[in-house]
Amino acid sequence: MICSSPRHPAPTGLVVLVLCHCASLGALAGLGRELWRHPALGSGSVNESQLFLHATFPAGFLWGTGSSAFQTEGAWDEDGKGPSIWDTFTHSHTRYSGATANIASASYHHWEEDVAALKLLGVHHYAFSLSWPRLFPNGDALGPPNPAAVTHYNRLINQLRQEGIEPVVTLYHWDLPLALQEWHGGWLNDTLVDAFDHYAAFCFRTFGNRVRYWVTIHNPYLVAWQGYTTGLHAPGQMESPEATFTVAHNLIKAHAKAWHTYDRQFRMQQRGHVSIALGTHWIEPLRGQASEANVDRCRESLEAVLGWFAEPIHGTGDYPASLRENYLHFLPALSEVERQHIKGTADFFALSFGPNNLRLGHSLARFGQQVSLDLRRLLNWVKLEYDNPTIFIVENGWFSDATIGTEDTVAIYLMKKFINQVLQAVIRDGVRVIGYTAWSLVDGFEWNYGYSVRRGLFYVDFNNPSRTRVPKTTAYFYKQIISNHGFPDSDKSQEVQGQFHCHFHWGVSDSTLQAHLSPFSPQFTDTNLYSWNLTGDGALRPVLGVQLETRAAQCTDFLAIQKHVRLLEAAGVDHYRFALNWTLILPQGDLSVINTEALRYYRCVAQELQKRNVKVMVTLYYPTHHPPLLGLPVSIHKAGGWLNYSTVEAFRTYAALCFKELGPWVPFWVTINEPNRLSQAYNGSDPYLATHHLILAHTAAYRLYDKEFRHQQGALLSFSLHADWVEAANPFLESHHIAAERFLLFEHACFLDPFLGVQRAGHEEGGDYPKEVRDYLQERRRQGLSLRTLPHFTEQEKQEVYGALDFIAVNHFTTRLVSHHPSNSTIRRSPDHDCQLLSDPTWPSSPMGQSLVPWGLRRVLRWLKKRYGDHPLIITATGVDDHAARDDQIRQYCLKSYLQEVLKAYQKDGVNLKGFYFWKFQDRHQPKFGLFTSSHYQFSPKMSTALYHEIITHRGFPVKDRGRQCGQSEAQAECALCRKIFENRALLFFGICLFLTFAMLTMMAMITARRKRSRARRAPRATPKTHPRQTWDRVPLHDMIGHFRDNCL
Repeated sequence: MICSSPRHPAPTGLVVLVLCHCASLGALAGLGRELWRHPALGSGSVNESQLFLHATFPAGFLWGTGSSAFQTEGAWDEDGKGPSIWDTFTHSHTRYSGATANIASASYHHWEEDVAALKLLGVHHYAFSLSWPRLFPNGDALGPPNPAAVTHYNRLINQLRQEGIEPVVTLYHWDLPLALQEWHGGWLNDTLVDAFDHYAAFCFRTFGNRVRYWVTIHNPYLVAWQGYTTGLHAPGQMESPEATFTVAHNLIKAHAKAWHTYDRQFRMQQRGHVSIALGTHWIEPLRGQASEANVDRCRESLEAVLGWFAEPIHGTGDYPASLRENYLHFLPALSEVERQHIKGTADFFALSFGPNNLRLGHSLARFGQQVSLDLRRLLNWVKLEYDNPTIFIVENGWFSDATIGTEDTVAIYLMKKFINQVLQAVIRDGVRVIGYTAWSLVDGFEWNYGYSVRRGLFYVDFNNPSRTRVPKTTAYFYKQIISNHGFPDSDKSQEVQGQFHCHFHWGVSDSTLQAHLSPFSPQFTDTNLYSWNLTGDGALRPVLGVQLETRAAQCTDFLAIQKHVRLLEAAGVDHYRFALNWTLILPQGDLSVINTEALRYYRCVAQELQKRNVKVMVTLYYPTHHPPLLGLPVSIHKAGGWLNYSTVEAFRTYAALCFKELGPWVPFWVTINEPNRLSQAYNGSDPYLATHHLILAHTAAYRLYDKEFRHQQGALLSFSLHADWVEAANPFLESHHIAAERFLLFEHACFLDPFLGVQRAGHEEGGDYPKEVRDYLQERRRQGLSLRTLPHFTEQEKQEVYGALDFIAVNHFTTRLVSHHPSNSTIRRSPDHDCQLLSDPTWPSSPMGQSLVPWGLRRVLRWLKKRYGDHPLIITATGVDDHAARDDQIRQYCLKSYLQEVLKAYQKDGVNLKGFYFWKFQDRHQPKFGLFTSSHYQFSPKMSTALYHEIITHRGFPVKDRGRQCGQSEAQAECALCRKIFENRALLFFGICLFLTFAMLTMMAMITARRKRSRARRAPRATPKTHPRQTWDRVPLHDMIGHFRDNCL
């Protein structure tokens, strides 16, 4: 049974089995540890509940951003502001190399620009902190406040309200008045509890009528730990553990007292909400090893940070048990009165999840643990541990290097990941999150990191006195999310229903087919006669002088072929793609040595498949991509491989042999597999020369087939291009969009344009490389960045190349992100396209790191259609690695989702698709890419095989009970006459039966009459004495048949 707090719906996504205990416990509180017993699915796992969620947040969800006073205000000694502990800390510590927050982002003077930035984003709230030393220079809130400070914050709050932006105000974000530190020792002294309460009361009284959300203290853990243990934060003290726990104790009491003050004096009139912002990391058992020991360590790690403050306030009122056990002699004891005073002093759970805590988390991870950026899991832990509270994320984000500027591409994807995790927690898990705060609004002083990192949505040039705010690309991305209220459903995530045409190839792809040449039994090939056990030793001995005749070699000799064919039948495919082994067929690289037995093996494979109505697509050359040989015969490789034109001729000779020996059984040929990947193996020398020779080699084989074999065999020829899709990494940068298109030209168009041409100035040009690529390489050469250039085709070569492609064949596996990354040197061997490849962390991935991006396949198909028109297209390979021996969920997801996108391309985009081949047929050793797994030479189907078989049976994803079958219904759709015949098939059948009956009767009558005439001519003139046969006498049937044969045939 799944149960939850009576106030809230049951979770629907992260199904935490601990909820089964709810019947006895009656609430969710204290059950966070159960989350670790069911580890998160890491990379290499696909679960529908873990996939990126396309949905929107509930109505009323608050979008905002934030900043803190010390990091951004500047004006450290202006308008009566007193010094803070951070002012002194940065001024006196050499570690900052002169970097201080004296001016910072100058938000004290540029607050109106900050409001304008908020308006640009379209946020609902702005989280900022008040500067205690600006309001009360000596920290004493019982005295008069600094009027300039009051005026400043009043103006800011009023302007925010006027713009419809909710102020979320933090009372204390680490900038303690220096006077309190010097007079009382800072938070080590419980005197600050009352001092903070007086300060809080003033703020509630002065600003509370316009503030709905208050945060008393921001991330008290870092105040205690970094300020009083490590000394990395102000006041920079490295005290004993007892001192650190005392600081935390006083911070908790200060918060609780301020909350009670608001509850008692201001809540009724102001109706606001008060909490404390608790920062934390998240931690998981290493590699999902959820042993009890690892679970306990994870629990202790989180309780040592988040639980330290959350348990007294949101939980039992006391410190976590693990702290009390481990730090008994250091941890201050809480009396029953104190526990009741502290417990429940938060109107919502204010959560901070950012790099400062996550960095510290690494030091807290013990053996068997790893720090994780999984905000969704953390939200679920808070839900389970503290009885599903209302959660307000008051800080979340990451940092960028100071050199990044406004093009903070990586930060976009981390923001996307974090926000979608929040969305999944809300929609799928029922976590009650009411708001999200992206940190921070503008670049500022990043504490112990100074200005070396940046976290702002708006860039600030700290060398420019005007401190102009310039939106970064993350600002535009966040604005887009706010405008969409999340990630609304798109065509990428919507499933379609429909079927592919009846002649669609449903295939499976393989690499080089291993030729098992040994017959399974010698009885058909051995000419000897044997005697057995003549001497009692059980031995077989040949009988001398006796030689037996053997039958001719047959395909049944090869037992492996029959097993192979049976597996293909089990998969339900009607096409099978495999590759020949060039080095096996021609070991010397020429016709001096031909392995006829290997050719016979491949011929038998094609013949046996043909008998079972499975058509083959044969690849002539399947490069291994492993140096040094790259799948070439040794002699060819030694001669320079694809850098030597002689390889073109050698390939033509090899192709001619294969066409002659195997051609009658092969309807589809692929000359070279992934020549664009193969050419990159020559990056150390000249990849463009290798490209040139590969194109000429395919052309030579194609024209040879055209001239000598096509009229008899009628096969279609192509080469398989590796055609992954790329997207602009930063959608808000034109340079990235240009880089993505340039990448496609280098990777795809360089191999397809020469064959298919491209429209230029109203006419089609073919037989040459893309002009854009040639121009780009020439410009790099002119700048001294590259010595490479594209070769030129002769006019005769152009004519031969152009059109030498019967269909476009593509292998597609994944999608990558592309950014413009120009090279500034010829020393570093970087790609000439100046593109850097990235990946989106929100995409699911396989154990080998392959991102699963189904919609990328559709986009590459559309790109090919747009550039090359309605040319026939076959997807010759797509697949994914999956280490599951049977329930291969990753592969099942890949198969279904990728075929969905293929169907969209076929139905919606009008792509002339002819077939789909899934990669690959079977595993060799360990479970990886295969539909069939191998164990001790026995193959068994994985669950993806049944799924593929079902999709093939239905020819796609038809509407239930409305799928159209091939056969008569397909013929019926061909023409009007066929439809008429089909509609009146019963009447037509009856008519045919009548016609045949009439024809038979007429024939019988004619035979009878002819027989009578014949007998009359042979009969004597005298009347015989025997009784004459009457006209109604029955004629024997065999006589009728005999006469019919003699006289009519």
